[in-house]
Amino acid sequence: MDVTSPLETAVSGIAAAIGEPARARMLFCLMDDRARTSTELAVVAEVSPSTASVHLARLKTARLVTVVVQGKHRYYRLAGREVARALEGLSVLAGSARPRFVPRTPSRLRAARTCYDHLAGNLGVALHDRLLALGWLSPPDRDGAYALTAKGAKALAALGLDVAAAQGLRRQFACACLDWSERRPHLGGALGAALLHVARKRKWVVPDLDSRALGVTGLGRRELQLRFGLAV
Repeated sequence: MDVTSPLETAVSGIAAAIGEPARARMLFCLMDDRARTSTELAVVAEVSPSTASVHLARLKTARLVTVVVQGKHRYYRLAGREVARALEGLSVLAGSARPRFVPRTPSRLRAARTCYDHLAGNLGVALHDRLLALGWLSPPDRDGAYALTAKGAKALAALGLDVAAAQGLRRQFACACLDWSERRPHLGGALGAALLHVARKRKWVVPDLDSRALGVTGLGRRELQLRFGLAV
């Protein structure tokens, strides 16, 4: 007589999904909270792209990874903090450290750049994180959309950002946009575009002449520290 409980069945299924070496390498690679393509994860796992797709489908079915669609690209990331904590516990038991993510983006583009009409790069990701930490944005919903809090609306209005105008545009107001170099979210949507407009108007950042790179001015460094607590 089979007395296996649903919980035991679920746990064994998750353990089996993690237990295959190639899938384990993919999961531990994603432990830095950055997203990667199936091609990148195939290299990490040392398998063919087609085999990587099969592995990632298994991990997605086990709810260990989720897929982020960005334009024509599909990126994979861990499904949540619970997955990260479980993997971290396994790391402790195994007694080994996970490798760090090493971006290959040119330094100027990685530091700060435009992504369509909003701020990207290390600065964009840092600003996104600070807006959440300051309580100016609510945590994203399942679609990656944000709501501006009353505190955030007041603070941004003080910077000269027209919140009502941004909310009135026929586009998503505020959303997570997966950053190309950092593989973590920066702020997109109408609010992201309005923030970049303010930063350029106030001369916090200046555009490069021949690329999407943005240079942070001395004034910008002071203002980002004063207004957002960002050390650039």
